[in-house]
Amino acid sequence: MAAMKAAMVVIMATQAHAFFQAPSLPLRRASSVLAPRARPFRMAVVDDKKEVKEYFNNEGFNRWSKIYSESDDVNAVQKFIRSGHQQTIDKVLAWIQEDGSAANGQTFCDAGCGVGSLAIPLAQMGAKVRASDISEAMANEGAARAANMDLKGSVTFETADLESLNGSYDTVTCIDVLIHYPTEKMDSMVGHLCDIASKRFIISFAPFTPFYAALKFVGSLAPGPSKATRAYLHVESDVVAALEKRGFKVKRSEMTATNFYFSRLLEAVKE
Repeated sequence: MAAMKAAMVVIMATQAHAFFQAPSLPLRRASSVLAPRARPFRMAVVDDKKEVKEYFNNEGFNRWSKIYSESDDVNAVQKFIRSGHQQTIDKVLAWIQEDGSAANGQTFCDAGCGVGSLAIPLAQMGAKVRASDISEAMANEGAARAANMDLKGSVTFETADLESLNGSYDTVTCIDVLIHYPTEKMDSMVGHLCDIASKRFIISFAPFTPFYAALKFVGSLAPGPSKATRAYLHVESDVVAALEKRGFKVKRSEMTATNFYFSRLLEAVKE
């Protein structure tokens, strides 16, 4: 009964959140059954970056800008996602408030900033923040929200993918972005962000466990059109290894889990 209940929960979740959206790669149509010899199926090449950019500039922006706000135009599942994401943001802000780095005017780079859920509070705390997102629509929304507050230019928003970010910052943050990166690209992405972090790197990701992987698979069986990009789970030890290879050591770790949101948060400091 418990397993059936879990399966039903995940099937509901697939209709609203990328976490349980299993990779459903398009296949070329096989040759006709009347043909003398069938041709093998071929997997189409997937450009994850292009897919994410298009999604969050269109349908994804409409959905997630509402989730990352106080809008009432969200369903029950999206409210759980909103709550989980906010819990992760609050944990990051608590760490930063505890060490006083933002209040001391240190520099931050928020990579994959979305609509500014983290970047704007950091600026309000006194940090100098560069916020970027691959989606122009998301970055513009973040800039519009910041413009309505008296932040005195302490946060800037721009459209850029993670690989193109440069400079040096006291702290780099990357919250709930790694889910869009396949395993084979995770190491290089983490490595690049470590290169621009002079003191600390804070990252969150959907952790791979047999249980979460099973839920994700069950969720992929749900009927209906795809409403999200592909979602990738990552083995925590692999992420830690990618950090340690660049001279960063995990100082703190937190897990956030609501009914439809699962995220491991790591704070790594340069040794």
